[in-house]
Amino acid sequence: MSSPTQERGDPGAGLEGLVEDARAAFEAAPDLAALEAARALHLGRGDGLLTGRLRGIGAIADADRRRVVGQAITAAVAGATAVHRRCRERLEAAEQERRREAESLDLTRPAPVLRRGRLHPVTLATREIRRIFAQLGYMAVEGPELEYDRYNFELVNMPPGHPARDTQDTFFIDDDRLLRTHTSPVQIRAMVRYGAPLRVIVPGRTYRRDYDPTHFPMFHQVEGLCIDEDINLGDLKGTLLYFARSMFGRDRAIRVRPHHFPFTEPSIEVDISCMNCGGSGCRTCKHTGWLEILGSGMVHPQVLANGGIDPERYTGFAFGLGIERVAQLAYDVPDGRLFYENDVRFLRPR
Repeated sequence: MSSPTQERGDPGAGLEGLVEDARAAFEAAPDLAALEAARALHLGRGDGLLTGRLRGIGAIADADRRRVVGQAITAAVAGATAVHRRCRERLEAAEQERRREAESLDLTRPAPVLRRGRLHPVTLATREIRRIFAQLGYMAVEGPELEYDRYNFELVNMPPGHPARDTQDTFFIDDDRLLRTHTSPVQIRAMVRYGAPLRVIVPGRTYRRDYDPTHFPMFHQVEGLCIDEDINLGDLKGTLLYFARSMFGRDRAIRVRPHHFPFTEPSIEVDISCMNCGGSGCRTCKHTGWLEILGSGMVHPQVLANGGIDPERYTGFAFGLGIERVAQLAYDVPDGRLFYENDVRFLRPR
């Protein structure tokens, strides 16, 4: 809406029309984004249709006219700004109301179906192992994960320089302390605390410098210890057969093979018949029909003496097994590293 005087460069000409155009644009804006675009057009700093008029005041030679035109432009800008402010407040209030309606809670609406998860396979295996041995009268005990070298190695027949220390791949904290490499040190602690006769299992975390499909830098182990008068290898074999059948099925058979562990004498490793093929041979058991599950043996007399037990009166057996290994076999998990890669499929209900 220009006029002849505006075309000749009079900055004060047509102000009422410009204010009316700005007001109409502001009031017609459907949302805050459109209102901001209209503000930039009419009231933009230095180049708006209204604010741009201020740059022409300096060209007016007459001082009185310059003052009058300046006041008029300033009043026009103020009036348009007031309209813009009212429109912005109205649109902001409407936007807040829309958000409130969208975010409001309907307390009468039925709650969504509760999605229940399930326990991790390692936790399930740990609980099942504890349950099985509890039926045989074994008490579950615990010990420190930050252990002394003396308990972790020396008192279980691995003095300094013993070659078995090299196979542990130990995380040392200092010369005297380490992250325990097995739960065997709790054998000594349990013997010292409870004496004999004694039946305990020691489930807990252990640590070694190892990482492959069946070995991990942090893993869970269960140590078992039974001490009484006249305990022999037959008792050990019967106990492990009961465990194998309870954990893996009633058709499981076990096989014992001679081995060597510093803290047992004699020492044996134990295999169970393959769950997948029943012993006929398959990929799971590498076509042998057997799967290794644990090491065990009769407690060395020196270890009994180290725990304050009279080896002339008492004998005992000990065994140790990896819970991840048991969970792999029991739940058919091909790679134990999957347990520690945050795969939520392990936690979803079946």
